[in-house]
Amino acid sequence: MTDESTPAADAVRVTTGGRLHFGFGNLSLAHERLYGACGVAVAEPRLRLTVEPAGDTSEPTAAADAAADDTPADEYATTVCDLLSVPDVCVTVQESLPRHAGLGSGTQTALAVLAGVAQLYDCEPRVRERAPALGRGGRSGVGVATFERGGFVLDAGHPTERFTANRPADGSWTVPPVAAHHTVPDDWRFLIVLPDAEPGRSGDGEDASMRSVVESAEPAVADRIAGVLARRLLPAVAGGAVDRFGAAVRELGRLNGSWFADEQGGVYRPPVGDVVSELGDAAAVSGVGQSSWGPAVYAVTDTDRAADARAAGERALAAAGVDGEVIVTAARDEGATVESV
Repeated sequence: MTDESTPAADAVRVTTGGRLHFGFGNLSLAHERLYGACGVAVAEPRLRLTVEPAGDTSEPTAAADAAADDTPADEYATTVCDLLSVPDVCVTVQESLPRHAGLGSGTQTALAVLAGVAQLYDCEPRVRERAPALGRGGRSGVGVATFERGGFVLDAGHPTERFTANRPADGSWTVPPVAAHHTVPDDWRFLIVLPDAEPGRSGDGEDASMRSVVESAEPAVADRIAGVLARRLLPAVAGGAVDRFGAAVRELGRLNGSWFADEQGGVYRPPVGDVVSELGDAAAVSGVGQSSWGPAVYAVTDTDRAADARAAGERALAAAGVDGEVIVTAARDEGATVESV
C-alpha cells in the first residue's frame, strides 16, 4: 500500500476468550425472526496475538508459534488493512483457539486482528459495524457480542424475509442486536471436552448444511425453545441458579440437535453423542451439550464441583473410546483486552 500513516504504538496486543454456542432460538422460515443465538464467553481456551507494523515486508503476514500455526490471521490482516486503508502489518499469534471446534475461533481471530490494527493506527475499530466485511456475524451474533462485552448473550436474530438460499456477499448484512446480556456468577464454571475428532463444518459446507436445515426446520421446535428461553434459561442466569441454567441449556441444545440430526448424523454429531451420553449422568455437572457444530462438548458446573467435573470429562472421553483434552474454565465477563505494548 502507499498509505504513509504513522503507527500510534510500537505494537498492540489483543487477548480474547473463546465462546460456547448453546444454540438458536428459531431455524424455521414459518416464524418472523430467524436464528437468534445464545452463548457465553469463556476465559479458556483463549486467543492472544500481537500486531506490529510490517516494516519492509511487502505483504501483510502472520507469524505463529507451533501451537498456533493454523490460525488464518494473515488473511484477516490483509482484509483489515484494506478496510482501514492503513499500511501492512505483521500479526504474531501467541495463543490460538482450536479451529472449527465450536469455540468461535474464526470470529475471535478476525475481530482481534481488526481491533489490533485499528489501535496500532489510531483508528476507531467499529467492531460490530465492520464484522460483516470480515465475513462474521451473518447468522449468530454471539461471537461479536462476547468480543465486545463477554458474559452471557442472547441475540435478536435476523428478519426471516432476509433469508436467501445463497450466502450473501460479505458486508451485506448487519450483526444481530443483543436482546439480553448478563454477567455470569463468579463461582460458575464450564467444563469443555475436546474429543480428537474431525473439525466442525465451516465455509461452503456449513452454508449448505444451514440452508438445508432452515428450509426443512419444524416450526413447533422453535415454539418449545421459546418456552425454554423465556421461562427457564433467562431467569436462571439472571438469578444465578447454576443447576437450572445447566438443565435449560441442555434442553436448548437437544432441541437444536433435532433440527440438525439429518445433517450431522444424530442429535449430537459422532463421537460427540457418546461423550454427551457418558457425561449426562455425572453428578458434578448440571447440563451437557454440543457447542455449535462441535466437536467441543460443554457442561455446566461450579467451583465446588470443578475437580469432579474434570474427572467426569476424562472418564467420558475414555468411555467413548477417544482421546482429547479436558478444560475447566470460568466465564469471561469482559470484552477483548486491547493494549499498546
